[in-house]
Amino acid sequence: MKNKPTAPQDTDELPEAWAAALVVLDDEHRRKGAAERTRTAYAGDVGRFARWCVADGRPGPGDVDVRTIRRYTQSLTERGAAASSVTRALAALRALFRALVRAGVVPGNPAELAQGPRRPQHLPRIVKPDDASRLLDEIPADDDALAIRDRAMLEIAYGCGLRAAELVRIDVQDVHLEERALRTTGKGEKTRTVPLGDPAADAIRRYLHRGRPALAAPGADGPAEQALLLSRRGRRLSTSDVRRRMDLWVRAAGLPSDLHPHALRHSFATHLLDGGADLRSIQELLGHARLSTTQVYTRVESSRLKTAYRRSHPRA
Repeated sequence: MKNKPTAPQDTDELPEAWAAALVVLDDEHRRKGAAERTRTAYAGDVGRFARWCVADGRPGPGDVDVRTIRRYTQSLTERGAAASSVTRALAALRALFRALVRAGVVPGNPAELAQGPRRPQHLPRIVKPDDASRLLDEIPADDDALAIRDRAMLEIAYGCGLRAAELVRIDVQDVHLEERALRTTGKGEKTRTVPLGDPAADAIRRYLHRGRPALAAPGADGPAEQALLLSRRGRRLSTSDVRRRMDLWVRAAGLPSDLHPHALRHSFATHLLDGGADLRSIQELLGHARLSTTQVYTRVESSRLKTAYRRSHPRA
């Protein structure tokens, strides 16, 4: 079937109205440039909701109201689904009905009126500035091409606040050393330009001169040739490569083993906040679509101050 959604695989078993709704959602995601993983996850959540509705005697989206959605999310909770899973399912339903409203299939979005479960607030893992320096300084700037690459990679991660997925998508032409800037592509295929600090710029320059030429496959042709960060075989790195190499240097520096690449992104934002940067600027640098996502770092700062107060004040 043309434009058949990525998932679930058994959409042909659904009534026509629900199968058509899945197509509308997938078309909307394609229009917005959503990642394949997002499209698959949302289609799976909506497909499960559709089958539940069919069993409940609701053959199409027009038969759904806010009470239906509340009963569905309650059924997920009763079956032991985690709060994060219920929240994701509700987000998928909101996206579905937004797309259906836009397409003129239904008059309103009943999922907007349904509240998800409260999720526990987990503060992001942060690396102290001294520990970040310790990690980066542990990587030798010698003639080892992989070490030179790793130093550039982690200097970018911490100095620019990039996700691992953004790191591995950087091409050589995205780096502008003279302007001290780097272009990156984030979620939703949105591009942004972030400033390069001197340590990151120096590490990239060293890598381009001494590291990357040693890793590039002779006569290589294709997308890998344009990738900034290359593997031992001259291919574009994967996010698992980034995690594996960071683990190696974390161990070498004697830092806690639970540090991961995203902790460098969290640290980038938190250290900017500590230094007086405003939330709007941090939001722009991180590529967050909503300011509320960036505001988690104010909770980190509040938690840090409370800890310092309890440790230091005689009446705490």
